[in-house]
Amino acid sequence: MLFIFTASFAQKFNWNKNQVIAHRGAWKKNNFPQNSIASLNEAVKLGCYGSEFDVWMTADNVLVINHDPEFQGLVIEKVNYADLLTKTMSNGEKIPTLEAYLLEGKKQRTTKLILEIKPSLISKERGIEVTNRCVEMVQKLKVVEWTEYISFDYDYCKRILALLPKAKVAYLKGEISAEQMKADKLTGVDYHFSVYQKDGWIENAHKLGLTVNAWTVNTVPEIQWLLAHQVDYITTNEPELTFEELKKTPIARGWKLKWADEFNDAGLPLAKNWSYDVGGKGWGNNELQYYTDADSTNAIVKKGSLNITAVKADKENNHYTSARLVTKNKFDFKYGRVEVRAMLPKGKGLWPAIWALPTDGKYGSWPKSGEIDIMEHVGYDPDSVHGTVHTEKFNHVIKTQVGKALKVDNPYTEYHIYAVEWFADRIDFFIDNQKYLTFKNTKNGSGDWPFDQNFHLILNVAVGGGWGGKKGVDESIFPASMKVDYVRVFQK
Repeated sequence: MLFIFTASFAQKFNWNKNQVIAHRGAWKKNNFPQNSIASLNEAVKLGCYGSEFDVWMTADNVLVINHDPEFQGLVIEKVNYADLLTKTMSNGEKIPTLEAYLLEGKKQRTTKLILEIKPSLISKERGIEVTNRCVEMVQKLKVVEWTEYISFDYDYCKRILALLPKAKVAYLKGEISAEQMKADKLTGVDYHFSVYQKDGWIENAHKLGLTVNAWTVNTVPEIQWLLAHQVDYITTNEPELTFEELKKTPIARGWKLKWADEFNDAGLPLAKNWSYDVGGKGWGNNELQYYTDADSTNAIVKKGSLNITAVKADKENNHYTSARLVTKNKFDFKYGRVEVRAMLPKGKGLWPAIWALPTDGKYGSWPKSGEIDIMEHVGYDPDSVHGTVHTEKFNHVIKTQVGKALKVDNPYTEYHIYAVEWFADRIDFFIDNQKYLTFKNTKNGSGDWPFDQNFHLILNVAVGGGWGGKKGVDESIFPASMKVDYVRVFQK
């Protein structure tokens, strides 16, 4: 009997195991009022990990749910609960009390209730009293297991832990270090996603044993960035979109982020990640540009993107300058998923590329040790993007290279994701997660398959050349930039 009781008690809760927290409930798609019982129930129906809601206290000490300090023109802290009942939400609901909201949430055992205590506009003391009353209500209704806590007031967070030492509590404002929150026994951090763009923030918080939640995240690039960096939770107005993106993330397919540059700094690209190939002697393809060394005219990070820019400028015997960035000896890898989100430059004579070369050349000089062209575009062939493999047996010099071109919608005005997945037995090529080419390991030796050694990444914009300049160079197109939102490498 004891075993049966223990087993059934252990299965009492079945909390959803995903990263999605519905911000003020799941309200947007069905036009429910925010922070309504309807939006809570929709978050439960969707299977969200949590449904977030905001708590204020009326002048006569009733705890109610609303995001703003005002409810339909009434300042919540300065009116009685009865005054609020004169107003009605768009779906017919009255403003929920905390008691009613928690009791509704208690009817299910899959979605957590993420209780945000709003800082009082009257006084700190009143805010602490609201905190006390929230915890008291949670205990009274026996919803301790359902409830996690967040607040923009750090003292409220510490007060919750004084009353409920085992509570899950995260801080929202953004200025306190992960180390300090760990010392104060908070269990998580819940900052605006931009805070985490500082190098290593998420990883450091995880090392300290803190959960990491990001708010308020409503667009695909930010969702995918956070998922790639293994954030624990995403608070969003778009839970349906977030669930769709969860299915698409490389993490869902067993990949783990190994290396990345998100280009969230400003100025020259990070020296710890990138070096430069420098010079202007054609680069084996009769190219016309001179590649500069750490020159912000040609390579600069701004507004969250790396800009590699080809310009008309005389340098030695060349009349154009550009940049060619490499990870050689800074990040070299064998096998994995390489994913680059980029917007291409437009114009006849341009030849932007995202590619990889062997670091040590195990089988000799090009093409014996191989080349993987993740993305190449030649400007005289608009909207067409190529993925190609070069080896001793398969290469463009002897016209046996293996590759394929795909038409891309709006490559010059929109970002697209160019990727390869490199395994011991094949290399798959993707554009926006659509696989369009597979190169298989024939197991006939290095002449066919030299891809069993470390490679490094290369980003560049060439001008002219045997392929890029096949139909000349349009002198009116400069300056011309390839914008790179991020580079990520995943491994299994």
